[in-house]
Amino acid sequence: MDRKQHIAIFTTASLPWMTGTAVNPLFRAAYLTKDGERKVTLVIPWLSLKDQQLVYPNNITFRSPTEHEAYVRQWVEERTGFIAGFNINFYPGKFSSDKRSILAVGDITEIIPDEEADIAVLEEPEHLTWYHHGRRWKTKFRLVIGVVHTNYLEYVKREKNGVEAFIVKQINSWVIHIYCHKVIRLSAATQDLPRSIICNIHGVNPKFLEVGKKKQVRLKNGNQAFTKGAYYIGKMVWNKGYRELLKLLSDHQKELKGLQVDLFGNGEDHDQVKEAAKKLELSVKVHPGCDHADPLFHDFKVLLNPSTTDVVCTTTAEALAMGKIVICANHPSNEFFKQFPNCHTYNDAEGFVQVTCKALSEDPVPLTDEQRHELSWEAATERFLRVAELDQSFPNKPEEPPKKNFMSISLNLRKNIEDASAFMHYAASGIEAARRAFGAIPGSLQPDEEQCKELGLSVPKGKHGSKRDSRN
Repeated sequence: MDRKQHIAIFTTASLPWMTGTAVNPLFRAAYLTKDGERKVTLVIPWLSLKDQQLVYPNNITFRSPTEHEAYVRQWVEERTGFIAGFNINFYPGKFSSDKRSILAVGDITEIIPDEEADIAVLEEPEHLTWYHHGRRWKTKFRLVIGVVHTNYLEYVKREKNGVEAFIVKQINSWVIHIYCHKVIRLSAATQDLPRSIICNIHGVNPKFLEVGKKKQVRLKNGNQAFTKGAYYIGKMVWNKGYRELLKLLSDHQKELKGLQVDLFGNGEDHDQVKEAAKKLELSVKVHPGCDHADPLFHDFKVLLNPSTTDVVCTTTAEALAMGKIVICANHPSNEFFKQFPNCHTYNDAEGFVQVTCKALSEDPVPLTDEQRHELSWEAATERFLRVAELDQSFPNKPEEPPKKNFMSISLNLRKNIEDASAFMHYAASGIEAARRAFGAIPGSLQPDEEQCKELGLSVPKGKHGSKRDSRN
């Protein structure tokens, strides 16, 4: 193949929403293009103004996709220190208030031309395919890789019930089997899925590693590197670990006497968290959310992170990169971090108290060059390329059909069953009543006239979808 291999990364969120599926795919796109060996397009949702106002913090809004793209590029280039050579395309999206998520509208496979449809990376594949109605991903692209970011089952269990969690589990397995050739699970905290492998393919913003190096120099020179105690930062909703943390602090106020904890975050439960913190005898201060790279956090020594709903917590990786001690639950989501000496895990409340007191009384262990590299996006990109096996999975020419034997008959039977299953999903996802029954946003089968104009799409005609006309 003479031309460069093309990788299209589809994700479910975008800056300035500081969520994992906005930040991590963006860094992945930047570092996959750094060596110039492949062409990469990052495909992110475009929200109309009313939805931008619901999702994006600090009253940040964009009048056009071009303006939004400029914001995203400036943000990532300031943090990586190099001009990233990937393209940015937008798909129409709408914000679902009940799911607190952005959902795709219309057939977003159309965004990539057929002649460039080599590899698709679906960041949150279940999320991107629940309501997909259009061309089958495996038909459009030669290789489709899903990257599972979110522990949806844990959220559903906490917010609803076990029956709904069971249904979500079956639907996730179904759509991923239909649409993905291979799946990368960031940790074993997620459900087991067809054709999946466990590997953390995320890294940290290089700025955090620079902070850590400076702190290490101060410690080496005998200076005090950290002047503040413990903190936690995350979206301020109960399920992000705030409930667990406040209970631990409440139940062990005597043993933790003198401890001060600062909590940072924005979210639906901010006021409730603040009220609960006021009832403690310990000093627990609640602050608005802030970028973890802000100098405000540099002098904290200990990150308390009791969350077990994350798959791989970006905040934990960032704190370790900054040379801090991290205290987290002994949970599959934290398995990757156990290799670092400053990661202290606990199994129960007594263990939490013990490791917290110990962490506050000692200095962090300096990271080696190898450990810093393991946290970096360079290492994360190496891991992605290794487990994705792009060279082995992307042949230069079609494979010869298998000989007619028992194995080929078995393969054909499985393929026929999968094709029938895909057709069933296609048919159901095209019925408005069925879509609504399973939680789709009403009227999300195709983009509305406003979004078509904003994205340069032709206005939909007839019942299904719209054709791609031009795109920023």
